[in-house]
Amino acid sequence: MVFGGRSPENIHFHDLHICDTWVQNNQLLHGKSEGTDPSDVPSVASQKDMKQQAFWNPSNYHWQSKGNVKASGVEDMVLLPKIQEASIVENLKKRYMDDLIFTYIGPVLISVNPFKQMPYFTEKEIDMYQGAASYENPPHIYALTDNMYRNMLIDQENQCVIISGESGAGKTVCAKFIMNYLAKVSGGGPSVQKIKDVILESNPLLEAFGNAKTVRNNNSSRFGKYVEIQFTKGGQPDGGKISNFLLEKSRVVSQNPSERNFHVFYQLIMGATSEEKGEFGLTEPSYYYYLNQSGTYSVDGTDDVKDYEETRRAMEVIGISDYDQVSVLQIVAGVLHLGNISFVEQGNYAVPNDDECMYLIQ
Repeated sequence: MVFGGRSPENIHFHDLHICDTWVQNNQLLHGKSEGTDPSDVPSVASQKDMKQQAFWNPSNYHWQSKGNVKASGVEDMVLLPKIQEASIVENLKKRYMDDLIFTYIGPVLISVNPFKQMPYFTEKEIDMYQGAASYENPPHIYALTDNMYRNMLIDQENQCVIISGESGAGKTVCAKFIMNYLAKVSGGGPSVQKIKDVILESNPLLEAFGNAKTVRNNNSSRFGKYVEIQFTKGGQPDGGKISNFLLEKSRVVSQNPSERNFHVFYQLIMGATSEEKGEFGLTEPSYYYYLNQSGTYSVDGTDDVKDYEETRRAMEVIGISDYDQVSVLQIVAGVLHLGNISFVEQGNYAVPNDDECMYLIQ
């Protein structure tokens, strides 16, 4: 998964910082300091030792690592001796094995999905990256986001982050981290907080109606989205817009083996109250043709009941009235019932297959 991010100025400053370290730790390397005795110039062997010390000083111990383990691999791969596919993959693998999932390559941030919860997305990291230059801390999506946010405030220009990758790469999760970081650092009063809540609560609602389990990803986004957040001159969120495109509509009527339909169908069946199930005529997922083709009704690590509560809460925060919420859920249930209607041909006419189909039509 790849992100566009740091500005060229930050990369240039990063290079200067490395040169600075060399001068401080190896200022006698070339014997050019005033008052330097040539005999004080280190030998080739000591020069090599000094180089190693310059690279492996205590500041190089990685904050993400467990215990006193030195930083793994190269944090910015433009510094690799040979920029080749093999060396890039080897560096990413080395860092991944040490739970370092973020790596720069120039102005791009590469993230390798660890498929587990990582410990460096807390308030501590938000404070660490807020207002810091990119080179001051290890590669992180917060660094990219903070750089984008500061550039917007300083240059008064629109900023854009492009998140791309194959299915299961972690694009949806990284988009959440970006939005959460912006909500944390942008400040503002109660009115601004309301806007932040709407922006953040849009995620569970979009995932309910647009995400599904596939063979490669238990929470795969089956659509593309363009999220636009508007800010005031002071940097507080002032509004936003989410554009959706390329929704996989065919998934509603057909799924491959070991896959599921969109989450909202299972959330409604499993999470609805007894009164709602009676009103919507709902029963077990295996009863519905649009859900039973794949034979998969649950997902490891997913609680459809809890997710249903989050979806309803998101509807409320966004401003959907109770009446409209019920109308939306009625449509969702109606789609399931429509899937159970089948027809046969009689005298060049299509008629319901049986009494149950007739009942559903009525």
